[in-house]
Amino acid sequence: MTALLRSEKLQKCNLLLSSKNIHELTDHLFRHESGKMVSVLSRLLGLQNMETAQDIVQDTLLQAMNTWGFNGIPDNPSAWLYRVAKNKAIDFLRRRKKFKEISPQYAYLVESEYSLTPTVHNLFLENEIQDSQLRMMFACCHPSIPEESQIAMALKTLCGLGVNEIARAFLTNDETISKRIYRAREKIRAENIELDVPGHTDLQGRLDAVLKSLYLLFNEGYNSSHPEWLIRDDLCEEAMRLCLLLTQHPLTGYPRSKALFSLMCFQSSRLNARLDDKGNIVLLKYQDRTRWHLPLIQKGFDYLDAAAEPFEVSTYHFEAAIASLHAAAPSFEQTDWKSIYHLYEMLFQAQPNPVIAMNKAIASAYAISKQKALEELKEIKGLEQHHLYYASIGEMYFELQEKENARTYFEKAFRLTNSQTEKQLLLEKISLC
Repeated sequence: MTALLRSEKLQKCNLLLSSKNIHELTDHLFRHESGKMVSVLSRLLGLQNMETAQDIVQDTLLQAMNTWGFNGIPDNPSAWLYRVAKNKAIDFLRRRKKFKEISPQYAYLVESEYSLTPTVHNLFLENEIQDSQLRMMFACCHPSIPEESQIAMALKTLCGLGVNEIARAFLTNDETISKRIYRAREKIRAENIELDVPGHTDLQGRLDAVLKSLYLLFNEGYNSSHPEWLIRDDLCEEAMRLCLLLTQHPLTGYPRSKALFSLMCFQSSRLNARLDDKGNIVLLKYQDRTRWHLPLIQKGFDYLDAAAEPFEVSTYHFEAAIASLHAAAPSFEQTDWKSIYHLYEMLFQAQPNPVIAMNKAIASAYAISKQKALEELKEIKGLEQHHLYYASIGEMYFELQEKENARTYFEKAFRLTNSQTEKQLLLEKISLC
């Protein structure tokens, strides 16, 4: 099916969303279930037929909105979707009978009517769904596919991110991301890539690409590019679910997988405190720490401990350690800022990029001085279109009582963000200058 037809189907989906509850539920299910179903169906049909798998899933979601709009939401929406997707896959196989074109592992099983239905049903068992997702993660991150295309493909296929969301995560534009995803799909066809977990020698590099995809997915949820929603809990939850799968599998439960999950736990523990009752941003220094989720903080510490054995140090270890110091501090003022600044220095040595440099500079404001922070911020190159960069400089000027300069940078930040929540915060900052 062409991209144009799929686009028309999505437009139809949107027109059928007559109920707010159905809209919210289907949006949630798009995010949480579509990646699972695409992974299972791609395993059955073969990765070469992933677009067919996506068409079946899209038809399933369209049928859900049609049916639920008239008959109400079923008691178990996920089970309903799986049942419909299975039936559509079975109908597709019966109708086409192109068994040689699907995954060789299942071709002979679906030729017989006797084994066709049980084979499809068995692939939708919970353990098989998890295995299919694990396989899809590594297929998207195959070494034949360029790294930037690997991550874009994983975020689009497994995690349900739109092209615009992925572009924001990469600090690039929609057209670039669309081309990366297209190139990844072409490579899958040309190289005949299958849904397999790689052997030990190939596992390391591909795991790093998978972890980076989940890291970007979580960040998009934590600080969303959506103009109306600063926080998207569903994306954070999905990233954590997939990362937990990696930590639990014997082939992928490396220390860096556990360190990334630890980081996600610490960051998620603060989600409820990041916005006030009116939906306005509450900065870290003003957050009510009694609203931080203690069980998630404890889980963060547990996984950070687990990430220390066997010994391995990754950028996720440094970031999780920084987040743990924030989680352990009884107040903003009592935070161990010197240790945080030192960890940022080590993180920057391991991964020298401008965003880490910006965070290191902000930490220096509390570990050393505001003037030091301003000097470090002014030296950073590569964030000229990043609103948080200008907001950070504005904050340093504000703290140094240079309010005219602060206003200039807050206004620059205001012009560069599409987030209504961030715009509101910046307007408040500007009014104080």
